[in-house]
Amino acid sequence: MPHWVLDALLGTAVTLGIALIIATDPTDEHRTNPVAYLFAVCFGALMLVRRRHPVPMLIITVLGVFGYYSLDFPQIGVAVPVVAALYAATDAGRLIWSIGAGAVVFVVSMFFRVLDGTPIRVLIGYETVSNLALIAMAIALGASTRMHRLRTAQQERINQLTTDRAADQAKLRIQAERERFSRDLHDTVGHTMSVISLQAGVAEEAIGTDDRAAIAAVRRIRETSGRTLSDVRSLVRLLRSEPDHGGHSLAELDQLLDNVRGAGIEVTADSAADARELPRDADAVGYRVVQEALTNIVRHSGARHAYVSVRVSGSRLELIITDDGRGPVDGQAPGQGLIGMRERVRMLGGTLDSGPGVPKGFAVQASIPIGAA
Repeated sequence: MPHWVLDALLGTAVTLGIALIIATDPTDEHRTNPVAYLFAVCFGALMLVRRRHPVPMLIITVLGVFGYYSLDFPQIGVAVPVVAALYAATDAGRLIWSIGAGAVVFVVSMFFRVLDGTPIRVLIGYETVSNLALIAMAIALGASTRMHRLRTAQQERINQLTTDRAADQAKLRIQAERERFSRDLHDTVGHTMSVISLQAGVAEEAIGTDDRAAIAAVRRIRETSGRTLSDVRSLVRLLRSEPDHGGHSLAELDQLLDNVRGAGIEVTADSAADARELPRDADAVGYRVVQEALTNIVRHSGARHAYVSVRVSGSRLELIITDDGRGPVDGQAPGQGLIGMRERVRMLGGTLDSGPGVPKGFAVQASIPIGAA
């Protein structure tokens, strides 16, 4: 409901309430005149400006009460015209002004009642209690209404901030997923191109001397490129749409090892992890670590043999990939893909170490948390 409607209703209630008291006064009916009702209308009209000008509204109301009684109009009660003004001022956040105005009205009214000869016991036993109760009630009600409104606004703000934060986090997650897919695309293409390059070299050397070897090499190029094209299409579709948590899995390890064996490198695998029991993120990152390490072996190491170990130890996925090749050149890891792998593993709270193997070659070891075993 609009604020002006509420203010109009409150003003109407004040006007009608005071007018009813004036009209039903049994002792001063002969002194009742239209000016008294004009005061009632003015008290009600002041409620229309209570939000924009709460302090002037309160001051004018108090002065209006004093003016009303100075004209010897019928009794309407000292606190009654002021109650709505005290409530409105307190609701607007002017608590000190409300307390001060209430105190002034109470003291002045008591002073003039004593001058009129009203017995002290009547003032203390009846009017003092009733007037103080009305004043305190108006101020307390105004403060309560204001606190409720502020709490509601604060809760709405908190809810809005929470919603905005959730939306921002969702955007960040989507961006992170897209970056992950981009890295997957790089890894997939890089690994495939390494295998294709080696197989093309094998086919080139075998043409004319060993047609079977050449045909096998070309077949591997076709199979590998076909699978890679399918992967690339899937990744591109994911990058164009809302990404999910799909990706490669250690369940595809045998296929990955076959590609490396087709490049002329003997691979020994020791896999004792069930990919179906691994978290999706850990499973996908584990696959990419193995893939990148084997890609570097195919590209750079000149190795004849590689070893891959995939195991679950306690609450961690342990990966070891070694080879018997040349090892790092000038202290650097062969290939830059391991930098991205290390970042992925760290995002999951794991570690990835790489360096010279024993007694030669290169070794990559990763440890990824997977929760309780």
